[in-house]
Amino acid sequence: MLRTIVGSAMLATALSAGAAFAAETKPTIVLVHGAFADGSSWNGVIAKLEKDGYKVVAAANPLRSVKSDSAYVKRIVSRLGTPVVLVGHSYGGAVISEAATKDSKIKALVYVSAFAPDIGESSLALTGKFPGSTLRPTLDTPVELENGVKDLYIQQAKFHKQFAADVPEKAALAMAASQRPVTDVALGEAATNAGWKEIPSWSIYGSADKNIPPEAMKWMAERANAKDTIVVKGASHVVMVSHPDRVAKVIEEAAAAK
Repeated sequence: MLRTIVGSAMLATALSAGAAFAAETKPTIVLVHGAFADGSSWNGVIAKLEKDGYKVVAAANPLRSVKSDSAYVKRIVSRLGTPVVLVGHSYGGAVISEAATKDSKIKALVYVSAFAPDIGESSLALTGKFPGSTLRPTLDTPVELENGVKDLYIQQAKFHKQFAADVPEKAALAMAASQRPVTDVALGEAATNAGWKEIPSWSIYGSADKNIPPEAMKWMAERANAKDTIVVKGASHVVMVSHPDRVAKVIEEAAAAK
């Protein structure tokens, strides 16, 4: 009887340890915002992911250059003790593509209304590959930086219609006032790595995106052999703000994939 009790206790301990290990190795979700946005754009997605037991890190993407921004994301990933799902919005897609390598702990990439450039391609070039983007005429007067580099913003009066048409006006006004600028250098910088060639990817975007033509995102998802591609009818460029549950579901699908 004692042997049975001890054996049962050992089994329970082993099962408990196994469960703890599984919890510890559940992927951490690293969210990388894009141009004209910030980490708060993920708030609805974060709430859903955390409710479902995922650890989440919303990286403060510097929006300076693909090379330096991806290096920053790599540093964030390197300090995590779990597998990682990298999620990029808009220009953030170029950043996660550059940062992702097969021999790292990154197990999946999720593109949310995002660029997925191949080596030699830039966000700017991909925007113009298909018709439909109305971003350029909505840009404000650039802020001149050193060495001829420019910080780009969207005009606040045009932000709602251009960037977040399916978000309530009050929320869009706050987003317009707090938008983070991206440099013209970052948008025009060619990729030197295409992580989607080695790492499984997923894609979700809105059919009413005015920043990146939906046809361009469809083409990039097909080229990357995305495991799943979700098109949210009528959604704007910030599909993660207007449809956080849909975006979180795709991320969790990527996180659970074997």
